[in-house]
Amino acid sequence: MKQHLRILAALPALCLLGAAHDAAAQSYPNKTIAISIATAAGSAPDAIIRAMAQKMTEAWKQPVIVENRATAGGITAVTTVTKSPPDGHTLLVHTAAFTIAPAMYKLPYDTFRDLLPVSIIAYVPNMLVAHPTLPVKNVKELIALAKARAGDLNYASSGSGTPAHLAGELFKSMAGINILHIPYKGSPPALTSVLSGETSMLFSPVTIAIPHTKSGKLRALGVTTAKRSKLVPELPTIGESGLPGYEVTQWYGMQVPAGTPKDVIAKINGEVGKILAMPDIIDKLALLGAEPAPSTPEFMTAYVKSEVEKWAKVVKASGAKAD
Repeated sequence: MKQHLRILAALPALCLLGAAHDAAAQSYPNKTIAISIATAAGSAPDAIIRAMAQKMTEAWKQPVIVENRATAGGITAVTTVTKSPPDGHTLLVHTAAFTIAPAMYKLPYDTFRDLLPVSIIAYVPNMLVAHPTLPVKNVKELIALAKARAGDLNYASSGSGTPAHLAGELFKSMAGINILHIPYKGSPPALTSVLSGETSMLFSPVTIAIPHTKSGKLRALGVTTAKRSKLVPELPTIGESGLPGYEVTQWYGMQVPAGTPKDVIAKINGEVGKILAMPDIIDKLALLGAEPAPSTPEFMTAYVKSEVEKWAKVVKASGAKAD
């Protein structure tokens, strides 16, 4: 009886809490929204998010601004959001590097405790490309050559701890080969090194690689995703071409500070889904080699967890360290 009375006594407070959350969602947004993005201005994610921000501004009649915080491998962007009020007016957009960071750095935030997921935004395939002087035409031949010339081949990346670096380490581990990693300070110098023949190969975003593969300056060996890219449907996946089970997906996702009301998250999630279904946004994503991938917060939680676990194993097995 006493327990029933305690429950009844608590009901008014619970109702007030629910009403407060409903009111928060109904009044949201009521001021400028800032999207903190963990990449530089002019990058593919930046272009996508700026287009989405414009759609949000139009729908919500509140300014939505994009703030680029690419320093410290995107950790600055994440930290900024975790320290912001949990009211839905500060959003985080990050890349796959977010799920690599826990294994590579001592982070000033907790990946799961300090943030809540909103939605995955898009998936983007990368492409394994090689300098045309490398005597291989597919992944199977590359693995055979690497085994025959153990330690002689190398691959470039945009820096230690980046998705391009870890894509190479996963490839090495699964293939049982030894290829030297050569880190550069950013994607442009890494690409230049392969174009010049200074390094042998690179895991590159599809849209950046395609012009060079079409001109013959680079040779395409496979895409890193589980399915073929719509941009180069004739090119097999790395899994098809000689390394079954290999999959690395570049992706972009949106999160908010922990404590943000669920109804507010639901409202943002719904708007993201609407925007990603718009034909002009789909076309813009396609030009960047990306495919829209709106998700539920629950799916994103599970996906982030699986990616964190995956990269932690790769980092541990490879001994990869940040610059």
